[in-house]
Amino acid sequence: MDDLRAKYLSRIDAATDEATLEDTRLAAIGKKGEVSLAMRELGRMTPEERQEAGPRLNALKDEITSAIAARKAALEDAALEERLSREWLDVTLPARGAPDPGRGTIHPVSQVWEEITAIFGDMGFAVAEGPQVESDWYNFDALNIPAHHPARQEHDTFYMSRAAGDDRPPHVLRTHTSPVQIRTMEAQGAPLRVICPGRTFRADYDQTHTPMFHQVEGLALDRDISMAHLKWVLEQFFTAFFGTEVRTRFRASHFPFTEPSAEVDIQCSFEGGTVKVGEGDGWLEVLGSGMVHPKVLRAGGIDPEQWQGFAFGMGIDRLAMLKYGIPDLRAFFDSDLRWLRHYGFGALQVPTLRAGV
Repeated sequence: MDDLRAKYLSRIDAATDEATLEDTRLAAIGKKGEVSLAMRELGRMTPEERQEAGPRLNALKDEITSAIAARKAALEDAALEERLSREWLDVTLPARGAPDPGRGTIHPVSQVWEEITAIFGDMGFAVAEGPQVESDWYNFDALNIPAHHPARQEHDTFYMSRAAGDDRPPHVLRTHTSPVQIRTMEAQGAPLRVICPGRTFRADYDQTHTPMFHQVEGLALDRDISMAHLKWVLEQFFTAFFGTEVRTRFRASHFPFTEPSAEVDIQCSFEGGTVKVGEGDGWLEVLGSGMVHPKVLRAGGIDPEQWQGFAFGMGIDRLAMLKYGIPDLRAFFDSDLRWLRHYGFGALQVPTLRAGV
């Protein structure tokens, strides 16, 4: 039996194709195979001999059967590997005769979003996010926006419906990303340095306004932050974003959530219907900013006697229009493939940012 085991296991191991493997199986455990014939001899043995030889023969048959199955699987795997290497096909190629669909592009909003995140990331700002459907408190009350403010009217804000009999203030599609500042203050406390990019919604539609648009707001809180820090941060950002030194001009304004408040203009020139940032004697208003109002700090769980800071907000879509010469904001959301191919960016195109920020 030991001779049979060694004989057939070696032949199984040496088999190079399934035909040879089948011949080996028939020779060993087929109807006229050596192991099968040996098992027929059990009837001529004494009970004591059968008790000893029977289990050994069954174990030998099982071992040969398992070895054949394992070798067959190995041969099939090898044949598949050889076939795959011979019949390799790039499944990413278009079908023969099919029109070239072209490559997709990165939307200008997505590109500028990444540029803004990278620049402020270099200045130590983290990214904070929040829900697009907000409560009336987070969107208005916590930001010191009074009930009579025009922004709270239905002609400017999208309100969600409430069930009949539900007297709670309705939720809104957030009109700015400032609610994220409140949520972040509640969650993290001070000191704090974040930007809050995201979608916002207002009932407006023309060449420079759409019902859905993108904003990025910034918030920095510490013990000795001033408007001077705000001016430096914004000038460093615009210089990196536009790739040229950009001066800013602050004009006194009023926003419910900041005090003092300022609208910020950037230096530019107007030539041939285009805007060139960083040169000339003209000024273009691009954002609102100011020192965070004490009531807003308290709404976020921050003690205004211990902490202070600045906040600012600007439109991502408008920055994209300025940097890449896009004349109409509405085209951003038309899904026109021609427009997307013209203004879009390659998937591997890394934003070019001015060094030294």
